[in-house]
Amino acid sequence: MGESSEFKGWEELIPDALGLIFRNLSLQDRLTVVPRVCKSWCRAVSGPYSWQEIDIEEWSKQCEPDKLERMLHLLFSWSGRAFHRLCVSGLPNDSLFSLIADHAGSLKTLELPRSQITDSMVEQVAPRLAGITFLDVSYCTKMGPRALEAFGQSCRSLVGLRRRMYPLAVADKESQDEEAHAIASTMPKLRHLETAYLLLSTAGVVKILSNCRELELLDVRGCWEVKLDEKVVTERYSRVKVLGPDVVDHCYERNLWEECSDSESVYSWETMDEGDFVLDGGSDEEDGIWDDGDGLENLELRFYGGGPHADAFAGFHWPPSP
Repeated sequence: MGESSEFKGWEELIPDALGLIFRNLSLQDRLTVVPRVCKSWCRAVSGPYSWQEIDIEEWSKQCEPDKLERMLHLLFSWSGRAFHRLCVSGLPNDSLFSLIADHAGSLKTLELPRSQITDSMVEQVAPRLAGITFLDVSYCTKMGPRALEAFGQSCRSLVGLRRRMYPLAVADKESQDEEAHAIASTMPKLRHLETAYLLLSTAGVVKILSNCRELELLDVRGCWEVKLDEKVVTERYSRVKVLGPDVVDHCYERNLWEECSDSESVYSWETMDEGDFVLDGGSDEEDGIWDDGDGLENLELRFYGGGPHADAFAGFHWPPSP
């Protein structure tokens, strides 16, 4: 092999290839490390191939509402509306839910646990979420059967639903069988359903088993009023694995829906120590997003011009590439 090697440096890879590689990095690395390597990497990480999956659940749990909105705007602009998975916890209002629906053209997996979204807003925006195949609306206390019915009527390809609740959050309710009826009547293609700690009756669960004929997994752990005859379930619904109502372990927080996602990777939010980064200014877009008390105060965040979203950085004086 001569001096003119056929092997190219990392910086010479096409942006699409780099984007696919960066998708295997953590959210922090993609936002705070990769952009500082070189201009070509910065262009790639701010392009849609790096953001087909947006998972900011851990970060959003302790995030202020205005910072969450800014982060969503930033990542949506970079994704070019091409993201197929979004995971964010604790949406504080309906307007952010509407924002998500406005950018959901390619969305397949939507996880919004602990969000303050209402029945009326779901009824308005559900038609814009028609492509969703997996939905997580656990611990969303402001929505109920109307929202589930709207999701079911609009999202005709839905195969996975997670609707868990905290026991104390439903202590003042007499029954949530209306949610069971909404699921049974509008989501016939469900294969996986998790309703831990909902106040369901035996009749409500039987209706789900009867109407959702493709169901493979039903989790009713903590649904204490459900009394299923094991022999009847085995004879009539042998295709379904039923968990509960007894809680025999503490793993109901486990993600049982990986097969509903197009990717096997799950981006984690790793702990960072103070001093890992040196404050070096930043744009109006990124400045302050990370000041949430998690030890990211000294963050250095640099982005360089160019790339498919160069217009988003117009007007900012970026430092030279290292």
